[in-house]
Amino acid sequence: MKINLTGNSSNIIGQKFSFFTAESWLQEKDDFKEKLNGLFAAKKDETFILLEENSVHYLVGLGSKPQNFEVQACAEKFTYDFRKKIKATTTLLNSENFNSDQIESLVKGLYLGTYEYPFKGEHPVFHSDFSLQLNSVSEENLKQLEMKVVAICEGQFACMEWLNKPQNFKRVPHISEFLDEISEKYNLKKTVFDRKKSEDLGLGAFLSVNQGSSQEAAFTILEYQSNIENAKTIGLVGKCILFDTGGISIKGSENLHYMKSDMGGATAVIGTLIAAAEMKLPVNIIAILPITDNAISNTAYIPSDVITAYNRKTIEVLNTDAEGRMTLADGLSYLAKNYKTDVLIDLATLTGSSVRMFGYTCGAYFSNNDSLKKLLEQSGDETNQRLWNLPLWDIWKEDFTSDVADFKNISSKPFGDCIVAGKFLEQFIMDHPNWAHLDIAGVAFGNVRYMKEKGATGYGVQLLIDFLENF
Repeated sequence: MKINLTGNSSNIIGQKFSFFTAESWLQEKDDFKEKLNGLFAAKKDETFILLEENSVHYLVGLGSKPQNFEVQACAEKFTYDFRKKIKATTTLLNSENFNSDQIESLVKGLYLGTYEYPFKGEHPVFHSDFSLQLNSVSEENLKQLEMKVVAICEGQFACMEWLNKPQNFKRVPHISEFLDEISEKYNLKKTVFDRKKSEDLGLGAFLSVNQGSSQEAAFTILEYQSNIENAKTIGLVGKCILFDTGGISIKGSENLHYMKSDMGGATAVIGTLIAAAEMKLPVNIIAILPITDNAISNTAYIPSDVITAYNRKTIEVLNTDAEGRMTLADGLSYLAKNYKTDVLIDLATLTGSSVRMFGYTCGAYFSNNDSLKKLLEQSGDETNQRLWNLPLWDIWKEDFTSDVADFKNISSKPFGDCIVAGKFLEQFIMDHPNWAHLDIAGVAFGNVRYMKEKGATGYGVQLLIDFLENF
């Protein structure tokens, strides 16, 4: 993906984008008084097209005192809504009234708003004749801004693309080939454990979910290494259920096609890896993706089975539709045991409970470290990929203590499942002191502008990148 940001240019300006807050418009409106005659007031998402002598001038409202993520959202909506009107030409972005963070938000939004599925990069802003001119930004800052915008777009678009793909286009060989490609492109170390190797290693919880599948298991490890000595190391685990039928505890048919989205944790991790590598962030990342589907067959795991996980804890299966916590259990314990990490974070489209609690507003998260909580919440607020903390009180452990094993994979009580799931996963972090679990079931896949029904939101990529930048 290539974009072209420039400073002062000798090219003729064929197009102008001017964004105004309600406050800045009060200072500027006299310059447009004769042409607009009160037809524009800089309300949020308000757009007016002004035909000037040699250019088309788009005036876009941001509303009153917008936060940075709101500036980005308005810019996204503008480039999506006007994708058939914007021309591939030298374009002036009037940015004199904005600080550097607001300018970054504007430019990110302009490019992120180009996404459609499948993404082909055919929006005019990706055309070789399009350049975005920012007169108020230095050449050095332009290069940094260009690099970051490309990184975020590459990461978030990959996240969205893979979550949106139909099930038959994202089977194990498909995603494994893609991970090969990005590993080669970004110099990532890639390790894959198939069924036989996973069995040899004792990844029993992961294999229990995979045993009903016609597809080979792919317990995948991706490692990004910075060139910085003594860099912090972040461990990421992403739930990667390519399609979730519910297994023997089969889901209802209504909206079952949306279960192609049950790899939202993994796609967020993949997108973060891509963006971090593009930006050359000075951190190390160890990412684990336990890749499988949750299928129904005569070999599928069955309620009442007792499974031995990687950390040798035994799990009584009460519901095969609680498969995500099974795969994450082995992903977390393998990462915690075999790698030294400063932070351990897992992301998963895990429970309907979190959706019922928070809808599509924020993710539920759990952590055993107060400093990590603050950093994640700050990044969530900054990017509008928000999180709300829930407790990990020991009393919840009683709800999944088993009579025939160490744990049950669900509680028998009809409430608090996202908390039970978080507490369950805590039993597999090998006492890691700096862990967080993000349940993103309600926010990874939902109502989006580019689809009539539901689609990938890209949730998690900007959240994690902001966290990594500040960690």
